[in-house]
Amino acid sequence: MKLDVKELFLKLDEVMNKEIILEGWVKNHRKQKTIGFIEFNDGTCQKSIQIVYDEANANFEDITKIKIGSALRVKGIVRTSAGNGQDFEIGLNSVEVLGDCTDDFPMQPKRHTREFLREQAYLRPRTNLFRAVFRIRSVAALAIHSYFEENNYVYFNSPIITGDDCEGSGQMFKITTLDMNNLPLNEDKTVDFSKDIFNELTYVTGTGQLHGEAFAMAFKKIYTFGPTFRSEHSNTKTHANEFWMIEPEIAFCDLEGLMNIEEELLKYVIKYVMDRCKDELELCDKFVENGLIDKLNNVLNSSFVRITHKEAIDLLKKADVKWEFEPAYGEDIAKEHEKYITEYYNCPVFITTWPKDIKAFYMKVNEDGETVAAVDLEVPGSGELMGGSQREEDYDKIIQRMKEMNIPLDDLDWYTKLRLYGGCYHSGFGLGFERLIMYLTGIDNIRDVIPFPRTPGKIDY
Repeated sequence: MKLDVKELFLKLDEVMNKEIILEGWVKNHRKQKTIGFIEFNDGTCQKSIQIVYDEANANFEDITKIKIGSALRVKGIVRTSAGNGQDFEIGLNSVEVLGDCTDDFPMQPKRHTREFLREQAYLRPRTNLFRAVFRIRSVAALAIHSYFEENNYVYFNSPIITGDDCEGSGQMFKITTLDMNNLPLNEDKTVDFSKDIFNELTYVTGTGQLHGEAFAMAFKKIYTFGPTFRSEHSNTKTHANEFWMIEPEIAFCDLEGLMNIEEELLKYVIKYVMDRCKDELELCDKFVENGLIDKLNNVLNSSFVRITHKEAIDLLKKADVKWEFEPAYGEDIAKEHEKYITEYYNCPVFITTWPKDIKAFYMKVNEDGETVAAVDLEVPGSGELMGGSQREEDYDKIIQRMKEMNIPLDDLDWYTKLRLYGGCYHSGFGLGFERLIMYLTGIDNIRDVIPFPRTPGKIDY
């Protein structure tokens, strides 16, 4: 009977004292004079199993030469273990080396720093930590899709190539088929993009929001979930040039309704992961962030606090803290401010009603004319996790905002016309998937929750 290691744990009573076949890799190999122990894992679960052989095996000497990292096909009897640390083991009958491993295999059974493992990104999934991290990432992705499917959302695939700079930030990668060593030029020496494949300057998307809003006007509730690209030259622990975003857009939804959805989604994902990744979370709790599981349970059992930006600044100004960045009413809040606010309330906090001058053109301006119906969700230990707003549904008002912010009207003519053709009040938010995985695992560097990270100066693999 051929089994995955995960299946073996699930069917243990059924296969006890029977011969099974396993295929996987050697994580460790301890050899003694008359007996040997192979720690074996096939990647299907966090747990490894012990394979035991001794001099009764006809090819005992050959088995002792099997190297760490090698791929094996093993036949053996599932039996009660005589040693400590495991309830059962595999008594080896025969083994076939399907893929040998050289002596310089970097993933030897010892503690490696995350910095070292980052330089071995193609091998680090074989370590206990990164097996846990990337399984949690996989399960969390399924949780995202499950939540939205259960709540009647349409999964919308927004374009990767776009002619629109949604945020007007200029932090978007440009793409071209032009010969960079022989660019066609106009008379004024600017690049003649009419010779390019799309006949104009084109970008790799920084968000799926605008296109998502168009589909929300047809399906009521949609979400995007895909790769996003920013050309920001930032080397912080929380920024990358390629990352994944979840961006729901919901018609007939105001800011209060949006916050309800954000809270419900986060709790759903946490519960989903905790139910399915117990071993992985316990590893992260032990070796990455002590108290991780308690932190996640606290979120599940909390009612998220809702305060305005002004109330947040009031709180920060009253605090007996010497700030590196002094809190100000018309300004953004810093990481140290986010940390203080979430620790003060000891739960996730929604901060609403932001100054309009620091927010995007598409956000609905409040009646005071000074703030917008925007919201950031701050979570303990990580700071901002989600950011969203009620979108401006009034055609004249969004045109005015775009003029104020010098955003070209022609480029987004299709987007603004949504307000003329049965537009309605609607809202949406963005959730950085890697930020979510950092929160779920306790990992503090975005490079360690992306399989092959893309950051300034790093395009390895």
